[in-house]
This record gives sequence, C-alpha cells and structure tokens, in this order.
Amino acid sequence: MFSYKCFYKMPYILSFLFLIFSANQSFSKSLDITSIAKQVVIYDHQADQILFEKNSDDIMKPASMAKVMTSYIVFDKIKDGVLKFNDTFNVSKKAWKMGGSRSFLELNSDVSVSDLLMGLIVQSGNDAAVVIAEGISGDEEAFAREMNRYSKLLGMNNTYFTNSTGWPHPELKTTTNDLMILTKNLIENFPKLYSLFKEKTFTYNNIKQSNRNPLLYSLSGADGVKTGHTNESGYGLIGSVLRDNRRVTIIINGINSKKERTFESKRLLNIIFRETVLLSLFDRKNSLAKSNVWLGKLPVIDLVAKKSFKEIVSPFEFNKTKIKLRWNNPIPAPITKGDKVGEIFIEIPGRKTIVEDLVSLVSVEKLSPFLRAKPILKFLLYGDLVNE
Repeated sequence: MFSYKCFYKMPYILSFLFLIFSANQSFSKSLDITSIAKQVVIYDHQADQILFEKNSDDIMKPASMAKVMTSYIVFDKIKDGVLKFNDTFNVSKKAWKMGGSRSFLELNSDVSVSDLLMGLIVQSGNDAAVVIAEGISGDEEAFAREMNRYSKLLGMNNTYFTNSTGWPHPELKTTTNDLMILTKNLIENFPKLYSLFKEKTFTYNNIKQSNRNPLLYSLSGADGVKTGHTNESGYGLIGSVLRDNRRVTIIINGINSKKERTFESKRLLNIIFRETVLLSLFDRKNSLAKSNVWLGKLPVIDLVAKKSFKEIVSPFEFNKTKIKLRWNNPIPAPITKGDKVGEIFIEIPGRKTIVEDLVSLVSVEKLSPFLRAKPILKFLLYGDLVNE
C-alpha cells in the first residue's frame, strides 16, 4: 500500500510547515547578466554554486587582492598556534621604503602581529605585508614560495605569487576563479578572524585610515574583503555580503575607475539578492510524515529527508515549487535509523523532477513471534494492518 503526501506551492509550505522548510534570497539559472568588468565571478556559499561568470579563467593581475593570501597564511598560523597576536616583527628598511598604500610603520620598530594584520587588511599597507612576509619566512621571496605552496594546496592552479603585496611583477598572475577559491576557504576556515575584514578604520602611529572597500559603507550585509588596483590590472574588488544567513561573494577586475568599480559591484550584488532565491529544504531534520509499522515494537515512525537540499531558483520558481512524498505504508520491521523507506519528489517548474531519499528517523525492532500473532490474526480476520 503506497502512501502519498503532496505539499503544493512553496508559500503554503512556509506558512503551514515553517519549521520544516525555509528560504533565503539567492540565484536563478535563467538570470541574464552582463558586466563592464573584464573578469567576473559571483558565488553563492550556501548552494556552493557559481551564479555568474565572465572570463573567470582568464589570467589577470591580482594587485592588492594578493594580500588576501598573505592574510590567509597569517590566519592559518594563528589557528595552529604558530603565531600569536602579541608576537612582534621588526620593520626592515625594505618594508619601510615600500611605496603605494602604507600603514606608516617606523623603521626598526617592533610591531605586533595584531597591528600588522589590521594594517594589512584595513589600510592595505604594503609595508605591513612585507614585515609579515619577512617575519614569517625570513625574506619576501621565501614567503612568496610559501604563498604558492598554499595556492597549490587550495587548488588555485592558475595562480603564481611573486610577493606578499601584489606589487607589479611580470610573473605575478591569478584568475577570478582562483581568487574565489581563496576567498571561500578564508571565510569558511577562519570565521572569527575573517571578521577583521569588516573593520572600517584603523589608527596606527596617530594616523587614522579608512578601509578601501566601498561596499562596507554602502551595501547592507557587506563584511569584506579587499580592493586592488594597478595600471596593468585596472580596478578590482573581492566583495562578500551576508544577508539572512545567505552569503554571496563577488570578484571583479579590469574596471576603469574606482567609481565604476563601486557602481558595478553593487549593481551585480543587488541583482543577485533581488532576483534570485535559495530554495533551502530539510535543514532541521523535522518530521515530514508519519508511517505505520508492520510487526514492530513501535506502531508509528517519523519519516525525514536523508539530507538537506539547496538549489538556486528564481522567485517565480520558488513560489511554484511542489514537494511530494511517497512510501509503502506500513513499513515492515525491523527498521534501522536512516534506512530508505520512500522518496521525496521536488518539482521545480521547467526543470526535471528531483528525487531525494525519505528515511526513518528511528530504529524499530521486530516483535517477538508470540507478540506478532495478534496483529497477524487481526489482519487475516479484518484486513486491518495496524492499530491507528
């Protein structure tokens, strides 16, 4: 005997079974986006899905976005206990003389790892980056080799670092896809340390400087990550936004001006959050249905999804999505927790029906031969399977 349960339109699900199903804003496969940037990639962390890309495997220069890898290495060493925030590194003449953006570190001074990180992340200090590189590896060339070892481990196969800052160099290279791999791992592996990227100001040596990331000041939920610019690379940005438990990260490069970089990154992120939805189902392992048990020590069990489900859809698709359940009722004992007992059908308009496993929430032992006699006799006499 099949049991069949249908949850119709998603708004009905949300209002009637709120604890089971939840939705957050996200992406649609039918979304048509264009961009003035030379390279773009937009990624949804919850769905683990690329939402949009343009030339994302093209070789490009990272400029100061290379400092995200420098930060990553420091974070990793702090996590492993190799470094502490109150450790100090000495400011060499090379670091002190660095041009470009600076933290205004004093020559031969000892600076804490904490201050160097803030100078690196908030002020984008080239001097801070070099001090970190020399303090960790002895010299910047050795630190660049360390950066490339990390790149290889993370799967950044089209990246080659030559320094800790992103300073122009003929062999320096990356792609937006590789920078997305780096950013994803930075956020996921170091969630507490990542919060440093949302700091808007940092004062060192009585000089107050503001974070160069324009999204922090103008886009709701923005909490990182890094800007970059050289004449060769153009203007680039790694931006990440967390809204309603949904994170979307954008990496753009090859834009002609700061103003265009700010406008374009905000425009693309606003489109994503406005026009897309993350269909997020079965996260909380709530009961989807109850089933009778045949000849088991429990008469009824709860049925749940084997795993959570996340898919990027449009608002229209979200509103029209249907969920159907099918299983054999009753389910014969013995039953082991997690056993597949049926199927879940997720019907998204215009797409092939998605089938997921429906499983038992608990284990049920089989009744002893003596106790099985009564329900078997009842079935033979009356056709009743179980007491309901």
